[in-house]
Amino acid sequence: MEESLAQLERVQTNLLERISKLEQHSNLQSDSNPNPQSHTDTDTDTDTVSRLSSILQTNGVTDFSFKRVASDYYDWPLEARRDALNAASIHHLCKSIVLVNTQAPSNVVDCSDRNNSKYYVVVVQYTARFNADAVKNFLYNLNNGTIAKKKFNLRLAPEEISAELTGYGHNGVTCIGMKTDIPVILDEAIVKLTPDFFWLGGGEVDLKLGIRTSELIKFINPFIVSCSSN
Repeated sequence: MEESLAQLERVQTNLLERISKLEQHSNLQSDSNPNPQSHTDTDTDTDTVSRLSSILQTNGVTDFSFKRVASDYYDWPLEARRDALNAASIHHLCKSIVLVNTQAPSNVVDCSDRNNSKYYVVVVQYTARFNADAVKNFLYNLNNGTIAKKKFNLRLAPEEISAELTGYGHNGVTCIGMKTDIPVILDEAIVKLTPDFFWLGGGEVDLKLGIRTSELIKFINPFIVSCSSN
């Protein structure tokens, strides 16, 4: 009987020691990483995510998330994409496109003047139809009519130009962390979305970035233009 009790005591002692070691290990992990990365899934830990996360956090953006999608994501209907990202609706799925002013005056060759730039990045919903004339009219009025309206003709920039300016390939373009400081036009329809958290490209073809609209606006200071129709 005494031997059985002694053996039981030894087992209990061993268990307590193991529990104590596990608790110590857990505390060490917690102390070494007091602010765990809550903005990414485990499969999105790449240089792109690290770079863009750093840019966003440095500029006061705290409510954002990266999510990796399947390689055939762009073959899916919008409803399937919405579900994959856990987006609020299909209208919360957006894209960034690079436009070039093909009729810009000969002295306008870069993005140094955001009011009259050679290039613009426009962020629009996948469910909306982009209206280039609306941007043309906006830029004409922005310059107080000092530049002839015929000098504004916004067209989709060639893919190689887009990649050169942004540093991002096809379907990976985002308005965050671009190689060139291209002025951004945010479609007003996105600003009106509820909730105000939408998804756009994340810098890689299979990487998506979800972001709080108000924080994005405060960071990049885009032109907000009604430039689409459903």
